Amino acid sequence: MNGLGGLNKSENGVVIGLVQLQLPTVVTPDDLAAQTKVIVEMVAKARRNLGTMDLVVFPEYALHGLSMDVNPEIMCRVDGPEVAAFRKACVDNRIWGCFSIMELNPGGMPYNTGLIIDDEGEIRLNYRKLHPWVPVEPWEPGDLGIPVVEGPKGAKIALIICHDGMFPEMARECAYKGAEIMIRTAGYTAPIRQSWRFTNQANAFQNLMVTANVCMCGSDGSFDSMGEGMIVNFDGTVIAHGETGRANEIITAEVRPDLVREARIGWGVENNIYQLGHRAYVAVKGGAQDCPYTFMHDMVAGKYRLPWEDEVKVTDGTSCGFPAATRLYGERFKDAAE
Repeated sequence: MNGLGGLNKSENGVVIGLVQLQLPTVVTPDDLAAQTKVIVEMVAKARRNLGTMDLVVFPEYALHGLSMDVNPEIMCRVDGPEVAAFRKACVDNRIWGCFSIMELNPGGMPYNTGLIIDDEGEIRLNYRKLHPWVPVEPWEPGDLGIPVVEGPKGAKIALIICHDGMFPEMARECAYKGAEIMIRTAGYTAPIRQSWRFTNQANAFQNLMVTANVCMCGSDGSFDSMGEGMIVNFDGTVIAHGETGRANEIITAEVRPDLVREARIGWGVENNIYQLGHRAYVAVKGGAQDCPYTFMHDMVAGKYRLPWEDEVKVTDGTSCGFPAATRLYGERFKDAAE
């Protein structure tokens, strides 16, 4: 169900709006200020568009565009004026919002940061992208894990960003920490369209979790983002989809976290998030609760290594115009130079 896009809201429903925002070009601080205003105005449009909407979601790169510019003059701070404007917009329009910023990181590359702000202007979730889209993106690897927060109607919400969603471990971590709704914001362009669709559905079904996913939309003269707002139910069925790719369209649906909870408790067949840790519980009491996965053991031990590791050809950002990195993870620029 989607309540006719949220027009008919049920008692336990959460109505989500995904903004297929027009892809901007942001080069100067003035451009940044202008784009901040665009986003604030779109929050107001979302509220006018649908009075039942609980949460409006903006895509990755909504504020900065796809230039990958790391100029400190246009990087943001969580306590900076752009985020302050987003917080005020949520208060003024009595709505929760999900926003994207490129966050200044003294001593390192900027973070690709997502924020969820409640209808009282409080930042409830702060997430830094764990898996930048290499070799294209220069962002520092996230260091905050994957937080899960309680959102509208008590729904447990997580946020991941773009390329994160190509790793099934990301969605599994969200669900393992209790998320009933996983937001995935992105700036993806058309070549990723099919993989975007099937990973959004797989992430939902494999974890009995609603996924709400949206990209930037339209062209900036160089790149063409695809929109593709998708809300997928916990059984993997698509309940809303912005297939037309119309810029600034808001894709809406009602989702039911209470039915996610019911499925997670009541399903036997295909309750995969439970069964992962309780293999073959028909044969052995409680199921096998070991960890038979070599890659998990190796990653924990710091020994993750593919059989073809030495043959991988692209291992830095030089093919996309970035200098080869010299810092180790956790080092700051100053420390690495000494």
